[in-house]
Amino acid sequence: MPNITKTSKMRYLGAAAGVAVALAGGAALATSADAPATKPRVQTFELVGKQTSSGEVDLGEPGVSVGDQRVVHEDLYRDGKKVGDHSAACTFTQVRPAALQCLGTFALPEGQFAAQSLLHLPAPPSVDVSITGGSGEYRTAQGFIRTVPAGETERHFTVHLQR
Repeated sequence: MPNITKTSKMRYLGAAAGVAVALAGGAALATSADAPATKPRVQTFELVGKQTSSGEVDLGEPGVSVGDQRVVHEDLYRDGKKVGDHSAACTFTQVRPAALQCLGTFALPEGQFAAQSLLHLPAPPSVDVSITGGSGEYRTAQGFIRTVPAGETERHFTVHLQR
C-alpha cells in the first residue's frame, strides 16, 4: 500500500473537483451553426469553490485500492456571490504510483458543462482540467480550468473558456 496521506489525497482530489466551478460565472456560449467561421474567442475569469460535502467510497481491499472514489460537492462563487454548484467524482485507477480519473459536472443558470482530468499523486500546486462539453448556453464549451487549492475546503479557479 502506498504512503498517501489523507491530507494529500484530499487536496489533490479536491483540486480536481473544484476545476469545473470556474465555469459557473461564464458568459453565454451560444453560437449559430450558420455563422461564418471566425477565430475562437477565449474568455478568462475567476471563481471560488467552497466545499459543502464530501465522502470516500472504499471498494475492494480496505484502504486505498483501485476503484475507490472521492466524491465532492461545492458551491461556486464569483465576486462573493453564489453563482452555481458542481459535483465531481475521482476514481483511483492506479495505486502505485497513484492516479485518479476525475469527472465533474457544473450546473449554472445558463446550462451545464463537464470537465475531466487524469490526476497523479502527490498533488502538484495547480491542476489544469479540460472542459469537455456542455448543454444550454455552454453547448460549445471548450478550454481548460486551472485549479489551485486554498485550504482544505476551498479552491480558486481560473477558467480559460473558448467559444
